[in-house]
Amino acid sequence: MADLPFRYFDCDNHYYEALDAFTRHLEPEFAKRTMQWATINGRTRLLVGGRVNKFIPNPTFDPVAKPGAMDEYFRGRNPKSAGTLELFGELEPVRPEYRDRDARLALMDEQGMQGAIFLPTLGVGMEQALLHDVPALTAAFRAFNRWLAEDWGFAYRERIFAAPYITLVDPDNAVRELEWALEQDARFVVMVGGPVMTPSGGRSPADPMFDGFWARANEAGITVLYHGGDSYYSKYLADWGESEFTEAFRASPFRGLVSANSLQDTIASMLANRLFERFPRLRIASIEVGSDWVFHLFDKLKKSFGQTPYLYPEDPRETFRRHIWVAPFYEDELGALRDLVGVDRILMGSDYPHVEGLADPGSYIKDLENFQYTVEQSRRVMRDNGLELATRLPA
Repeated sequence: MADLPFRYFDCDNHYYEALDAFTRHLEPEFAKRTMQWATINGRTRLLVGGRVNKFIPNPTFDPVAKPGAMDEYFRGRNPKSAGTLELFGELEPVRPEYRDRDARLALMDEQGMQGAIFLPTLGVGMEQALLHDVPALTAAFRAFNRWLAEDWGFAYRERIFAAPYITLVDPDNAVRELEWALEQDARFVVMVGGPVMTPSGGRSPADPMFDGFWARANEAGITVLYHGGDSYYSKYLADWGESEFTEAFRASPFRGLVSANSLQDTIASMLANRLFERFPRLRIASIEVGSDWVFHLFDKLKKSFGQTPYLYPEDPRETFRRHIWVAPFYEDELGALRDLVGVDRILMGSDYPHVEGLADPGSYIKDLENFQYTVEQSRRVMRDNGLELATRLPA
């Protein structure tokens, strides 16, 4: 384990969902319309809305690949031209700490980790699969969030901060779910980027129809997380001949090259639609989508503000720096990001225990040091910023 001069706060940790994560608390009338398990050709498969779902190739997570197995690959290094199965390496039985919070706390002590945000693995790929049935979609995530509160907790011992998933497709339901989460002491909620596909059509998340949700988040002083996952941009990729559905680790090279970025456009829509002017206490954090998009967006914001300053209450880059936190990939240009948004808006995220993350989360400091981050700056990124977001803003 990395020897650090401080205990750190990881803003991107994951659990592997229990088999009944979406069904334990599901309202009975939705049993056949949401998540079901089936044995097909001798394999356990997940059905979502009556269709086999391939977002995670092995949704039981048992066996599962070792943490960090694809670290080198995600740093752009694959000299042997190994395929996905080779890169995954030998699978192992699911470890207790992936599904039990007390076992995970013991591991966190060994890792030198003070606290962490805990995020879905399977859950961030489920919204799109149920968009055709909004009542079933909202019921599935109501059940999921109650499982999450029961098994992990939203502020367990002030160290494990699991983030309930909230979809905006039904604005009234979103407000109710947020109110319930706040009653359970949630400090974070999570969703995926892209337009909100309501029954009446696509909308920007900054559309006034969602102001009830944003007003409550603004008042409560929590942080809304946008995490990578399956978004409506999969439909855009389908227009290029790609698979309409996201399937982890089974993508063509085009998916890594295409310029469409759902989070970049999500934040752009918030700035263009002046969401932060209406709700000046909002805190938004991007997790597991890297930071390349920030540079592209800043270039566009500079030009847009230069052309139409009368459409913004201030330079939108300054609005971004006040309201948006970014968790870059450890292989990103961490020095340039520091210069662009400031060290106070960068979050450390290891993606542990995923294959594309770090086997030793604390080793993130080595990547910061490679970009001449001082000890004080490293502490700010790897500890202080996350801890501040884990505390609700005062009323």
